[in-house]
Amino acid sequence: MGERGKERGKGGTMNKAELITKVSEKANVTQKVAKVIVDTLFDGMKESLEKGQRIEIRGFGSFVVRNYGGYKGRNPKTGEIVDVPPKKLPFFKVGKELKEMVNAGGA
Repeated sequence: MGERGKERGKGGTMNKAELITKVSEKANVTQKVAKVIVDTLFDGMKESLEKGQRIEIRGFGSFVVRNYGGYKGRNPKTGEIVDVPPKKLPFFKVGKELKEMVNAGGA
């Protein structure tokens, strides 16, 4: 892993390529197979959320789609009042075990 991998414990970032490398090492498979695994997982999650389904992973957390109603907003440049349309956004709620693990890590 690159320099970023060393920073992970200090608030760094794990990207998709690093996740693929980790899966490859843990599962003892090639990078190509690990990429298929990671892509399949993410694609399945995206498809479920697109259908409005909830994803729950025990000990990790859950993903849900939240609906936000439309409202009147203001253009910050012109001050003009504009209609902001309703929207749906994915939302992640951290699970109890993950929350406790992160807090115990002293991050």
